[in-house]
Amino acid sequence: MNMASLWILQGVGGAGGFSFLLMMGLMIGVFYFLLILPQQRRQKKWQAVVDALKTGDKVTTTGGLRGVIIALKDDAIHLRVAPDNLRIEVTKSSVAHVTTADDEAKTK
Repeated sequence: MNMASLWILQGVGGAGGFSFLLMMGLMIGVFYFLLILPQQRRQKKWQAVVDALKTGDKVTTTGGLRGVIIALKDDAIHLRVAPDNLRIEVTKSSVAHVTTADDEAKTK
């Protein structure tokens, strides 16, 4: 092999490396838009719901407990749970679904 053919082979290998990097970057971009970005949006929406909790809201926890908020703390809420009006304290992060008093009035 002469020097000219070695330079040509090196050039082909370099172009393959560039296309590999381009494809990897494209895959990372697709994963970001399909997986990471929607999860961040859901997290921000859920955080806004948790920050907007107030007394009188009906909530369902991730454990399946349903109750009415009677008091709020920094990182916890006090719920009144039927049928015996049991008062329990759960963390705000355990709230899965919220039905506000305004939402309930609209459905009636």
